[in-house]
Amino acid sequence: MKLLRPLVLALAIAFGFFYFTTWRSNSPGELRSSNWFSRPTQVEITEAGPGESLDGEEQNNISVYKKNIPSVVNVTSRAMTFDFFYGLVPQEGQGSGFVIDKEGHILTNYHVIAEARQVEVTLHNRKKYKATVVGTDPSHDLAIIQIKAPDLIPAVLGDSRNLQVGQKVYAIGNPFGLAGTMTRGIVSSIRPVREPNGATIDEAIQTDAAINPGNSGGPLMNWHGEVIGINTMILSNVGQNAGIGFAIPINTAKAVLNDLVTLGRVRRPALGVHTIPISPELADEIGLPADHGLLIVQVTPGGSADQAGLRAGTERAYLGNIPIMLGGDLIVAIDGEDISSEEDLSQMMNNHRAGDTVKITIYRGKKKLEVNVALGEARQQV
Repeated sequence: MKLLRPLVLALAIAFGFFYFTTWRSNSPGELRSSNWFSRPTQVEITEAGPGESLDGEEQNNISVYKKNIPSVVNVTSRAMTFDFFYGLVPQEGQGSGFVIDKEGHILTNYHVIAEARQVEVTLHNRKKYKATVVGTDPSHDLAIIQIKAPDLIPAVLGDSRNLQVGQKVYAIGNPFGLAGTMTRGIVSSIRPVREPNGATIDEAIQTDAAINPGNSGGPLMNWHGEVIGINTMILSNVGQNAGIGFAIPINTAKAVLNDLVTLGRVRRPALGVHTIPISPELADEIGLPADHGLLIVQVTPGGSADQAGLRAGTERAYLGNIPIMLGGDLIVAIDGEDISSEEDLSQMMNNHRAGDTVKITIYRGKKKLEVNVALGEARQQV
């Protein structure tokens, strides 16, 4: 009897537990799963306090975006392409650009509007305008288009001469058609880059700021919101951002803007010389007074250098199997900047236009001279 009493008590407790937790909650008409927890009358969450302030870096990001977004536009180009089955069919492409003056001139990439029959611009306020192609510079992948619109806000063009690897940059554009997108990164490198069309960008700005299809032609800006480059291409195996994008230096564009707007083309400047680069070994071998520079081997008759009195070589010699002329002037600097290669000379020309005057430092024999040269147009000095 003493053993039966605890057994009955245990069975009663077990039955009561089963009744209240399982059988009762799943009685007919109440198909509910068993629930160990009761439903609260309301949900309590943890919220941040009001008025959380932004740090200085966030405030600058927002300031750069608000300052520049009214100047950045979406550029839609429509061209006709040939399809084997359907013949001529329309094709649409998109890119970016930015307003450079209140007259509605917009700077973008040439490849954004190349071969376009119709160009349309969409402003940040979603208003659309038909655009006219004013000038193109395929060799630098630049183009100017124009719209007629009121109250335009031009972007502020900065200086790309003294950019440093590591400084912060911002890119604003329309990647994949997503208007008004801003990304941030740093200047990763500054180096020459060859574009898919064969054009070379001297001192291209490499950045890890996210640049994707549709960003082409948009501005790359510095910490102050000044435009220092034009986003133009990405290096990727998948056709989208892989952390390596490139921009054309804004100084390259500024040097040709006037020609593009007033003439529709660029009067490319040239010295009118043929040169060979000088290494320390070659300078020692032929007895030059400087261990770097460009030795003039030929002067274009009637060209800029010829008119300024620069001289070509007159002594025939051979560089390997290549005949050259020695004894000409040795160019070592232009406007105080050392010239060591033909790339240096090309970059210097990119920063000027036909009609500019430059000061060229040369060695004539052992004598160092400075000569002022008025640059002529390249196609006139071929």
